[in-house]
Amino acid sequence: MSGTLYIIGTPIGNLEDITMRQIRLLEEVDFIAAEDTRVTRKLLSHLDIHTPTVSYHEHSGQTAAQGIINRILAGESCGVVTDAGMPCISDPGEPLVKLCHAQGVPMEVVPGPSAAISALAISGQSTARFTFEGFLSVNQNQRSRHLRQLQTETRTMIFYEAPHKLCRTLADMAEVFGKDRSVSLCRELTKLYEEVRLTTLGEAMAYYADTPPRGEFVLVVAGTAPFQEEEITLEEAAAMVRQQVEKGVRLTQACKDVAAVSGFRKHVLYEAAQTE
Repeated sequence: MSGTLYIIGTPIGNLEDITMRQIRLLEEVDFIAAEDTRVTRKLLSHLDIHTPTVSYHEHSGQTAAQGIINRILAGESCGVVTDAGMPCISDPGEPLVKLCHAQGVPMEVVPGPSAAISALAISGQSTARFTFEGFLSVNQNQRSRHLRQLQTETRTMIFYEAPHKLCRTLADMAEVFGKDRSVSLCRELTKLYEEVRLTTLGEAMAYYADTPPRGEFVLVVAGTAPFQEEEITLEEAAAMVRQQVEKGVRLTQACKDVAAVSGFRKHVLYEAAQTE
């Protein structure tokens, strides 16, 4: 009988954010697949849990993932965890989950804190629609291409960044999005020195040029303002209808087509188009 893979979230900083269900499953599973076993062992020691751990990180490859799956198919249960937060989000757990889907391995998610969602909630940026962009590439061409693709993005954008790359990233973003673009820099979330700085890309560049960045950052960047099309007047819409008629389109069809782009009702356009 097959076991189960449990996708277990862990605290992103404050250990009080652990849940009762997470504690129970970390103790009950047969083994834990951890991104860094040393980091996970600290958490387990704090909880007085002694479940065996195996290393599973971004360089483990498919062979290691298949080894974990084979153990689950043989009846063992496994909890996959990342160093902090929800596994499988910008994390090596993603290919493991895909393999489990492909091979019919039972899975359950055990939700926990997420740095991206936590940062968005406290950012002061719009939360109605957003896109998670993860880490930018260290390759300059790929970084630039990634950012240029987002140049017209209207949704709030969420990025992860390490402190030693922050200044470079802010400069790259300012070049593409403009120095006046709003950004929230969230660092050390739920930890002792938690900080959220709501500012602009240009002001953030100046600040961190004098203040060395410390801690892992989540950057929450405002999207560009949606393009506002100019409203079409009734006279302009009627002229569009007449132009279509002159090209041989039936009046009723022309009114229908123009109604779709102008917002005016067909019968209103019908009357207006016949009135010079």
